[in-house]
Amino acid sequence: MEIGIDATCWWNNRGFGRFTRELLTALFQLESSHRFTLFVDQPLQALSAFSNVTVVQVPSSRPTTEAAVADSRRSIVDMIRMYRAVASTPLDIMFFPAVYSWYPVPRRLPTMVTVHDAIAEHYPKLIFPKWRNRFFWALKVRLALARSERILTVSHAAKAEIVQYMGARPDDIDVGSAAVTAHFTPVQDSETLLAARTRAGLPAAAPVIVYVGGLAPHKNLDGLLDGFDMAVRSGRIADVQLALVGDFNGGGFLSNAETLQRRVLASETLRDRVHFCGYVSDEDLIALYSSALAAAMPSFSEGFGLPALEAMACAAPVLSSDQGSLPEVVGDAGLYFDPFDTTAIAAAIIEMVENTPLRQRLSENAVAGARQFSWQRAAELALQHLENLRSA
Repeated sequence: MEIGIDATCWWNNRGFGRFTRELLTALFQLESSHRFTLFVDQPLQALSAFSNVTVVQVPSSRPTTEAAVADSRRSIVDMIRMYRAVASTPLDIMFFPAVYSWYPVPRRLPTMVTVHDAIAEHYPKLIFPKWRNRFFWALKVRLALARSERILTVSHAAKAEIVQYMGARPDDIDVGSAAVTAHFTPVQDSETLLAARTRAGLPAAAPVIVYVGGLAPHKNLDGLLDGFDMAVRSGRIADVQLALVGDFNGGGFLSNAETLQRRVLASETLRDRVHFCGYVSDEDLIALYSSALAAAMPSFSEGFGLPALEAMACAAPVLSSDQGSLPEVVGDAGLYFDPFDTTAIAAAIIEMVENTPLRQRLSENAVAGARQFSWQRAAELALQHLENLRSA
C-alpha cells in the first residue's frame, strides 16, 4: 500500500510535533510491505535511512509550524501547492498526524486525520486570543473532519469529547495511543541532577513539584498557584518549591505566561518558591522529573497528557487533575483532585508532601504504568487503522 503522510508539523516544538516525530519513526520501523511518502515544506534528513520512505519537499512561503497555528493564516498558494503535490503522487490513502497542519487533498483519496483533543471546542476562550482565531480554527477542523473518512485520536476520553463537542460519529473514530521515548528513565547520578537544576534556576536540594507543558489558561496554572499558595500558608509543606517548565511562546495559541509571572512576583508567599524555567532540553527534563517530589498536571482537560507519562517513566508520582484523559493515562500513579476546587488542589499537594509511603507507592506504580505505553504499540495501532481505512 502507498501511504501518503503530511509531515509538515515535524518541526513543531509542542505535543503535535513530538507525536508526529515519534509515531512516524516507529511506524517506519515496523515490518510491513507498505511504502510511505512524506510531504514536507522544509528539508528533512532524519528519515534518510529508511528505504520505505520517500520525502517530497513542497515549496512554501512560510513554514507550516508558523502558519498553521491558531490563527490559521496559511497561504492559499501554499495549500494549493501541497494539494497538487499529493494529487500528482500515486497513493492509496492519506494520513495527517495532526489536524493542526491539515490541508485539502483530492476526494478520491481515503483520508485519516488525527484529532488529539477537543479542548479548543470545549474551552475556546481559554485557547484563542481573539474571535478570529476561534473562527478559523473551527473552520479548519470542520473541513478536515468533513473530508476525512476516519478520525484517529489518542485516548478514549478524547474520543468521547470529540463526539460531544465536534459532533463526530463514534463509529468514525479510532483510538490509538501515544508514549514516551525510551530514554525517559530515572536518573540517579547526583551531578547530573544538580547540573539540570542549576541550568533551570532551581535550588540544589529543596523538594520540587514540577509542572511541564504550555503556559496557557486551559492548563489551569492559576488554579495550581492558588492551591500551592494555600498549601504554603498552611505551614505543612516546609520549603517545597514549584517549577513551571515550558516555552513562554504560545505558538499562536493563548499564553498567560506574563500574567502568571506578574502574579508570582507580587506575592510574598510565592515569589521565592515558584520558578519559571522556560524551555529545557530532554536531557535536563528527565533529570528534573527524576529529582522531583512529584509532577503536577492541573489541566481542565487533556487529550492524552504526555508530560504525565514522561514523569511516570522517570519514577515521579503525579499530582493529577481528574479531568479528560488523565485518569486513563496516569492510572494508579496519581493522586487526583478536582481542578476547579482550590482547596482540593491544596489538600492533594499537602498529602503528597507529608505522606512518604504514598509517594513511594505512586512512584513504583508510575514506572510500571509507563511501561504499558510504547511508540511501537502506538505505531501498530495506527497502522492497523490505516489498513482498515484502505480496505473499507
